[in-house]
Amino acid sequence: MISDFKGRTAVLTGGASGFGLECARIGARLGMNLVLVDVQQDALDRARAEMEQAGAPVLARRVDVSKAAEMEALAQAVQQRFGAPHFVFNNAGVGAGGLVWENSLADWEWVMGVNVWGVVHGVRLFTPMMLAAAQADPSWQGHIVNTASMAGLLTPPNMGIYNVSKHAVVSLTETLYQDLRLVTDQIGASVLCPYFVPTGIHQSERNRPGELAAAKPTRSQLIGQAMSDKAVSSGKVTAAEVAQKVFDAIAQDRFYVFSHPKALGNVRSRMEAIVEIRNPPDPFLERPEVGEQLRKALREG
Repeated sequence: MISDFKGRTAVLTGGASGFGLECARIGARLGMNLVLVDVQQDALDRARAEMEQAGAPVLARRVDVSKAAEMEALAQAVQQRFGAPHFVFNNAGVGAGGLVWENSLADWEWVMGVNVWGVVHGVRLFTPMMLAAAQADPSWQGHIVNTASMAGLLTPPNMGIYNVSKHAVVSLTETLYQDLRLVTDQIGASVLCPYFVPTGIHQSERNRPGELAAAKPTRSQLIGQAMSDKAVSSGKVTAAEVAQKVFDAIAQDRFYVFSHPKALGNVRSRMEAIVEIRNPPDPFLERPEVGEQLRKALREG
């Protein structure tokens, strides 16, 4: 929970596009110091110029969040420039689809590296800095927000690698919340679970490192990419609206942040099946035509 953002410091991974950039824009308006972290240099340069133009003090770093050494160097740079951050947004993420047995080792290493290890590094490096600041000042307030997805609460088919990574983020963040509650009342935690929102997530391949290059896409991966492109680009809720929900959650110390609360019906049916020891429900119950289309496309291949 943070009651006043002015003069506070925000660290934003994936800060040059999507939710990260929109949170930076809000932070600039609120008078925050901004640490912009991204792997795409041109987008990072544009974001830094925009935030400096808005009058915000900015530290911009090109960082691969999956790399421990790069994240450690980032944490040291933040400490030297601004001290302990008040708001850490572990938000960088990539997407990959296809039938789960068709994903290559490189696919797994890339997605888990960014989506899971990126969050792990953010938590392990910045939480101790924040705890030390809180211990030194009883009025100090901080908050950590990790970006998961509705795919962290559901198991939609043909995107297993992404589901696995985002379930890990939900579990990590719920545990972080409980662990923090054991030791302090000054630092909160939230998990962001967006549904389909127009961001750059469906074009993640643009930032895929050469050493983890993709193999020739399988039929299921091509189908998954097409469905993802259509779903994400047609989303009605904007990244800016989701970013505002993030700041509202921090101010209200609310843990779960959803872009589409109506989608929670699918979460309920999954949880009921678990509690009632039933087999997993049809994920396309509300949109049977989508499931039929996917089944047909895969079986005709």
